[in-house]
Amino acid sequence: MSFVERLQSSWLRPALFFGNNPVSLAGGAITTASGITMISYWLAELAGHLSDNPYLGIIFLLILPAIFLLGLALIPVGIFLRRRALKKAGQIPAVFPRIDFNDRIFRHGIDIVLGLDVSGSMQALDFQIDNQRVNRIEIVKSVVSKFIEERPNDRIGLIAFAAAPYLVSPLTLDHDWLQQNLERVSTAAANDDGTAIGSAIAASVNRLRTTNAKSKIVVLLTDGMNNTGKISPIAAAEASKAMGVKIYTIGVGVRGMAPIPVRDQAGNVHLIMDKVDVDESTLQTVASTTGGTFYRATDTDSLAKIYEQINRLETTAQTVKKFEHREELYSWALLPAAALLCFGLLLQHTRFRRLP
Repeated sequence: MSFVERLQSSWLRPALFFGNNPVSLAGGAITTASGITMISYWLAELAGHLSDNPYLGIIFLLILPAIFLLGLALIPVGIFLRRRALKKAGQIPAVFPRIDFNDRIFRHGIDIVLGLDVSGSMQALDFQIDNQRVNRIEIVKSVVSKFIEERPNDRIGLIAFAAAPYLVSPLTLDHDWLQQNLERVSTAAANDDGTAIGSAIAASVNRLRTTNAKSKIVVLLTDGMNNTGKISPIAAAEASKAMGVKIYTIGVGVRGMAPIPVRDQAGNVHLIMDKVDVDESTLQTVASTTGGTFYRATDTDSLAKIYEQINRLETTAQTVKKFEHREELYSWALLPAAALLCFGLLLQHTRFRRLP
């Protein structure tokens, strides 16, 4: 377990809320102890387990509430002192107490943008798993997910495209978040259908344009040919070459005819056989122009092997900030305070209700 994990799971979490200051720590301890004692007294009195000693009433109804309020007053004082000390040290304190973890690490990795075709034809049922027909998009997502798992040191981004490209995830080392976004990817609606390969390449290269990584690649997967968009794939490839970005292209789908589900006006789904038109010539040109490679995947195994081969790319050392995790801690005091307030209001209208 790392230091961060030990810190997050330790008893220091409540202490960190109180500003990591002796004054607020003492205030928190006083408030907690006196609050629990007062609640115990009220419960015992309601149950009729207390004696008629008048001094008990003075202690629990006057002295302990005063101590409780004193403890509450010490907490913001301690936090204020802590914030002032941080400002003097040149640090900017948070609005609410929190833990900040900045993990700057030295990684051997490259920057990768994955381009996924999500046009309607990606619903074709020409791939199989365990002899069961599965549409292309689900197979691609499962293979890409495994590819991401095997590249923990790389910053990976994700762009999906149909009639136009859209950003699914920027370049990130937070692969858990990337996987969640990948899972949400689905095929485009009918009014957004199309295959804008050139625009997808341009959008992917634009994401890599300003990075400092020595090795930048785009892995573009499509099952069709460029039929929309404002930029041609060849022109986008030339721009990619000028920026030092290597493109690996993958054409996916069986050769010949493939079954594609379509929905009629009554909402019923039917399978029709449609021709698979992968523009292999253009994809080969794009890859060769940028120093990459063109692959053709006609089944699940060949697609998996393609990503395994790309996974053996060279790596380059680079220093990156992996993540910044911030955990707000104000709830440690907010929730107990709200509970005590509600309990006090309840007692005010029941046990300690005053008659006119």
